[in-house]
Amino acid sequence: MMQKWNSGPDCRLVEGSLLHFDWMSEMPPPQKKHWESMAKGLVLGALFTSFLLLLYSYVVPPLHASLASTTPEAAASCSPPLVEPEAVTRANSSAGECQPRRNIVFLKTHKTASSTLLNILFRFGQKHRLKFAFPNGRNDFDYPTFFARSLVQDYRPGACFNIICNHMRFHYDEVRGLVPPNATFITVLRDPARLFESSFHYFGPVVPLTWKLSGADKLAEFLQDPDRYYDPNGFNAHYLRNLLFFDLGYDSGLDPGSPQVQEHILEVERRFHLVLLQEYFDESLVLLKDLLCWELEDVLYFKLNARRDSPVPRLSGELYGRATAWNMLDAHLYRHFNASFWRKVEAFGRERMAREVAALRHANERMRTICIDGGHAVDAAAIQDDAMQPWQPLGTKSILGYNLKKSIGQRHAQLCRRMLTPEIQYLMDLGVNLWVTKLWKFIRDFLRW
Repeated sequence: MMQKWNSGPDCRLVEGSLLHFDWMSEMPPPQKKHWESMAKGLVLGALFTSFLLLLYSYVVPPLHASLASTTPEAAASCSPPLVEPEAVTRANSSAGECQPRRNIVFLKTHKTASSTLLNILFRFGQKHRLKFAFPNGRNDFDYPTFFARSLVQDYRPGACFNIICNHMRFHYDEVRGLVPPNATFITVLRDPARLFESSFHYFGPVVPLTWKLSGADKLAEFLQDPDRYYDPNGFNAHYLRNLLFFDLGYDSGLDPGSPQVQEHILEVERRFHLVLLQEYFDESLVLLKDLLCWELEDVLYFKLNARRDSPVPRLSGELYGRATAWNMLDAHLYRHFNASFWRKVEAFGRERMAREVAALRHANERMRTICIDGGHAVDAAAIQDDAMQPWQPLGTKSILGYNLKKSIGQRHAQLCRRMLTPEIQYLMDLGVNLWVTKLWKFIRDFLRW
């Protein structure tokens, strides 16, 4: 039979006749161990509860899940209802010298270099002390639910804003009611196959339907038989098909042959004054600068939120075709605005475009030598300042960032820092309440996700 513990420091516990343990030297005081266990349990319990609450907020259908649950029609509006958006006078029109436009709606689409354009708008708005419509608690307007005015931080009926630019699922009437009648509407598109590839790698870890993919090249495996894996009602499934159509507020599961598809595309053309293209980003910014009557410095940029090159080869000819076919609604959208984009370039003038693109690239390169330590983007592990760390996808650190040079002249110090600041940190600098985003980051850091 096992003997009881005695109180002396030299007591032994003997089981059989061979095993001996020194109580004082080998085991911590029971009382201390008890309190340590309780403390750890409380911390883990609090974190787990917070995680479940956060998960619940994402999974449970929110109040703004459909068009029917947006701001009541009786709510005061900043802008009276318009059948068509007001025409924007171009800087090179016969109307004479233009004035810089400061009322802007930017539909921030996913994986289209939109974070870079967002930085441009943040800088312009901050420089001119403009009023932003920001989300409340997170860095998006409760995406993927439809946008509603009530989602704006500190919103009051009748409130008017200069700039709206964070991620949302677009709802034109709700957005229109927050900006003056002369607001300029812009967005950016990308080749749907390339966008799908980027979205698959970035969002794949939070799309459960991809978890059953077991091969080394999950993207290729998915494209061989997408219907086998894809469920349109699955959690976060919108990231993996016709994401542009979805972001614009339309049904991403429409039959590509439906007449509604062309109707939606023409509606986008009526509502947006300029649709930029990610593949021709510099040309797009030249058109934007001309449209808004801005200065060259206003559209300078560094490429933000860029993904490190994947070890898996880019889409081949066959897989590129499969990805395009899988995202056919986006393909129709992109082809339409690719054609209209080049009509705008022709109207602007090819030679003039070439000159202004060269001037933009020269100015960007000059800022690169002034601002960036080493002159190029680096992996997350090599970023020295936490304020320059970009938000990373779940489970990997594939997004590149920058190191700010230690010695920058006073003339450029502020501009350099602003040009290099990632979205989350810039939002905090602008005073946005990001408690949900911060909680999620804390949990990810604690669990090393």
